Amino acid sequence: NTYDFIIANGENAAGGKGLTFDIVDQLLASGVSVITSGNHVWAQKEIFDFVDTTPQLIRPANYPVDVPGRGFTVVSSADGNKRLAVINLAGQIFMNRYTNPFHALDSILTNVKDETPYIILDFHAEATSEKIAMGWYADGKVGAVIGTHTHVQTADERILPQGTAYITDVGMTGPHDSVIGSKIEQVIDSFLTLMPSRFGVAKDNIRLNAVQIELNEETGLAENIERIQYQI
Repeated sequence: NTYDFIIANGENAAGGKGLTFDIVDQLLASGVSVITSGNHVWAQKEIFDFVDTTPQLIRPANYPVDVPGRGFTVVSSADGNKRLAVINLAGQIFMNRYTNPFHALDSILTNVKDETPYIILDFHAEATSEKIAMGWYADGKVGAVIGTHTHVQTADERILPQGTAYITDVGMTGPHDSVIGSKIEQVIDSFLTLMPSRFGVAKDNIRLNAVQIELNEETGLAENIERIQYQI
């Protein structure tokens, strides 16, 4: 298939946590339109060298206002005929102390609605309930609410009554013979011993998890959402 836009959450791309300049450069060169992130966005110190100068890279918008980077961006398709707004928000339940993501969404929408009808939200959250609530809250306001963070692709993709595509978690691209990406034995050992441990990244059974979404050209609302799981 060919796509007008490709969005990738890259917050764990650098050996399991964070992003480096080279990885961001590789993702953009491979055809990724926008790189979203989450609570691990600051894990690699070099992120501060380029986060303000890379408009295709966004971090959760509900950080305090003085935090580096941007929480949403608007990009053009390769042919220049379409513009897509991508918003990145983080949940509050079992997460860092972010500001209210629901209020943040409303504030951002006042800025982007005049630029394009095509709007995608990456909601990086731990709690299923908070993700589902955001889906219902954003229904009819954005083209899709795509959950990230928990690494396991859910089977609840649907189009909500007002036209917003939704999935609780899109899943991860990485080693699936693992514990959400980490080496199985190390994670089990930490549960058995209750001792802190640094987990290595597993290597086996690499799969790409994604969703494919079609938006109506006039309204920007969803016409279809399809889960993708591809073994690499």
